[in-house]
Amino acid sequence: MLLGAALLALLPARLPAWAGLALAWPGALLSVLALGWAGAALIAPDAPLARVSPAAGFWLLLLAFALAAADALARLAPPLAWRWGLLAGTVLAGAAILSSGVLDDISVMREYQSRHDVFWREAGRHLLLAFGSLALALALGLPLGVLVHQAPRLRGAVLAALNAVQTVPSLAMFGIMIPLFGWIAANVPGAAAAGVAGIGAFPALVALFLYSLLPVVSNMAVGLASVPGPVAEAATGLGMTRAQRLWRVELPLALPVLLAAVRIVLVQNIGLTVIAGLIGGGGFGAFVFQGLNQTAMDLVLLGALPTIALALVAGVALGLLTAQAAPAPAERTAPA
Repeated sequence: MLLGAALLALLPARLPAWAGLALAWPGALLSVLALGWAGAALIAPDAPLARVSPAAGFWLLLLAFALAAADALARLAPPLAWRWGLLAGTVLAGAAILSSGVLDDISVMREYQSRHDVFWREAGRHLLLAFGSLALALALGLPLGVLVHQAPRLRGAVLAALNAVQTVPSLAMFGIMIPLFGWIAANVPGAAAAGVAGIGAFPALVALFLYSLLPVVSNMAVGLASVPGPVAEAATGLGMTRAQRLWRVELPLALPVLLAAVRIVLVQNIGLTVIAGLIGGGGFGAFVFQGLNQTAMDLVLLGALPTIALALVAGVALGLLTAQAAPAPAERTAPA
């Protein structure tokens, strides 16, 4: 930590962007390694139950390095291939540190070691809820967005209904699912056998699906509306049917806007899945709420840190995909 503080103190006010990135990324890496080395040095061999936890200064230092790296990347504006390489390098470096055992003496990793099988089971449940609700939202939201675009009279009513769903607080939404699906499971034949229940993964999946609809539908409609009129007219003039024009011309041009919606929904659902732990939905929220009930911050971090990392990686990756799908700006030609 002292090494990281020294690096920050040495940064001049107007450091070039490439130099800032060259210092921020290794600084964050060295800070994490120093944390592991400190944990190994502070725990005595005859005290196996002792715990070493990072203080607030460590997290603030990591945040400072992350902000410095983000500022440097914004100023550099590197090509997409370089950004993909930086993302892959960061993920691989994190995986290498975790698998090397250098952090095994830190309290969060002690919690992980004692709950290894449960952790990966809940990780799978978290991914299933986040990506499953996204897939359901795309399956219904994309056709609904096309319908809203082609029938403008329905736009106000559909978007108003989805906006009303979006304004319901997450805790209230998950709470509504309990009596609703509990009644369905108890009174509708075959519902309970199909997995419908008031608590568990099913109501959590439905709640996340409802939250996902508005960004998908609205962005789909906006993306289709942003297709230039002359392009659509040219496609019609070439003899394309309405369906052919939609699949071959309008949807590819609307793809960047649609990917932006996917990014919003996925990052939102990764975070909201934590709340699903309150109704037995599983996921990393199970560790968060267990830790809160036991006043065990290490257990809270065991659920919070992978959620944050997953949301960051998903957001950055989909942001890069959105930039890659965006059409290149037209080159200006000089007059003859």
